[in-house]
Amino acid sequence: MSFLNDLFTAQPLLALFITIALGYLIGKIRIGSFVLGGIAGTLIVGVVIGQVGVTIDPGIKTIFFALFIYAVGFQGGPQFFHALNRRSLNQLASAVVMTVVGLIVVLIGAWVFGLDRGLAAGLASGGLTQSAILGTAGDAIANLGLSAEVTKTMQTNVAVGYAVTYIFGSLGPIILVTWFIPALKRWNIRAEAIKLSATMSGGIAELEPGEFNAVRPVVTRFFSLDETRGSSGKTALEIDAILSDAAVEAILRSGAAINLTDETVLQPDDVVVLSGTPEAMIVAGALLGDEVPASSGFPLVEEFREIILTNKALTARSLNEIHEHVNVGTRHGVFLTKAKRMGIELPLLGKLNFNRGDELHFVGRPADLDRVQSKLGYKIGAAAITDFIFFGIGMTIGLLLGLISFTLWGVPISLGSGVGCLLSGLLFGWLRSVHPRYAALPTGASNFLRDFGLAVFVGVVGITAGPQALVAIQQHGITLFLLGVAVTLIPPILTFFFSYYVLRIRNPIEALACVAGGRSSNPAFAALLDKAGNATPVVSFTITYAVANVFLTLWGPVIVALVTTNAVV
Repeated sequence: MSFLNDLFTAQPLLALFITIALGYLIGKIRIGSFVLGGIAGTLIVGVVIGQVGVTIDPGIKTIFFALFIYAVGFQGGPQFFHALNRRSLNQLASAVVMTVVGLIVVLIGAWVFGLDRGLAAGLASGGLTQSAILGTAGDAIANLGLSAEVTKTMQTNVAVGYAVTYIFGSLGPIILVTWFIPALKRWNIRAEAIKLSATMSGGIAELEPGEFNAVRPVVTRFFSLDETRGSSGKTALEIDAILSDAAVEAILRSGAAINLTDETVLQPDDVVVLSGTPEAMIVAGALLGDEVPASSGFPLVEEFREIILTNKALTARSLNEIHEHVNVGTRHGVFLTKAKRMGIELPLLGKLNFNRGDELHFVGRPADLDRVQSKLGYKIGAAAITDFIFFGIGMTIGLLLGLISFTLWGVPISLGSGVGCLLSGLLFGWLRSVHPRYAALPTGASNFLRDFGLAVFVGVVGITAGPQALVAIQQHGITLFLLGVAVTLIPPILTFFFSYYVLRIRNPIEALACVAGGRSSNPAFAALLDKAGNATPVVSFTITYAVANVFLTLWGPVIVALVTTNAVV
């Protein structure tokens, strides 16, 4: 023990990185379908290593939490502001009700059982599985102007409350959305997901679990033009219009490729190169002629391109509507292969509405992709480098906002750097979605800031808590755990019935996705996706998750302000 103490005293960062490594290793341990997760594992390992007695500069915790929460806000900004509209009003209301009920249950538990500010905030952080509360509540406690000893004790208690309540906080929503609520309402999740998918797709069959479509979504075929089929004399544009889901990519005449334009006229014995869906190729054979082997050495260069949707005219429009808009008066030749929202893949169904900021994956010729890109938004490749000018400005604004303190109905509230950077991140994330030339922060970079920032922050919190954490667990462990069960289960159950009967969110998949999203519960969402067997829960989850993420994070300083009991030292 003395050796470790000397080692960590000489280099405290060793303790931090050992904590992160071991924490994420423990977090990978699987018990049935439950996985602890790297963040909870890091906190637990940090508390253990903290028994050695390690002092880490608190400034490290502050800056890395600021980076984490800014990245969270930046990634969720487009969806958060998109959710503030009439079309999403019922799901927005569901998320707000969920977070407010969660806050009320935490406050009632704190008042009835006499929890101090730190334990109450930790109860919210773990019971509602919102790690960001660790930081926003810690900032608020530091700004209360209390003695250093009381401040440290309550900041430690935040970590204690989180550690005691987090495990059931993760399990509870999984049980609710995959077993309890479906059993109560006699819903078959898989069957309901298939029905919803069929409704959105206009009746397209849904694959069963374990099945997959072995047919490639986009193929290229060569056809020898038979003048008896009636296509000789037609233009490339006319052929595209007839086929709809295929496009003329090249024409070989006398063995050589000719210059292809919309007005190029097909002649007998031309070899027509088509790209499109396999179904369209069947029609093409009847329209053009027999399929022939691909010409040896013939190059047909196509590109995979990711485009962010920013066109206001196409916001909240369906896939079918966007298809019609993009193809007006033009040839086709571009195929949508994938769509993502907040990093989550969306089902490519005809009635799916797209939002500004959605990530669309296309395949086609570069020139055709340029045409589509000009109508939709901007290429993700253009954002491959972080715009450090706007990143620095965003962090500066966030830290300045964190200095704001005010009194609301006689209750002093301080935002702190966490809430400030969250608000700034939301603003700059939205700015990026509507003005793609500015504030670039690539997904990989923002993911790293989010994940590593939180890992470092939680590691420092656990190490700093150290011996005090064990004492607090011994004193409050059972009470905190039972309160955590209440905080985990009561808000989603009450909100589900409110959403179902008052807000009239009656579709089973959408209702369950709102429960998972309103609880900001990724594990519950993953379990629901697994039960559904398709991506139909994604849309409702992303709307409620974006809103809940913001409100739950804001509850940190609110809880610290409303709970007036301080730790007894």
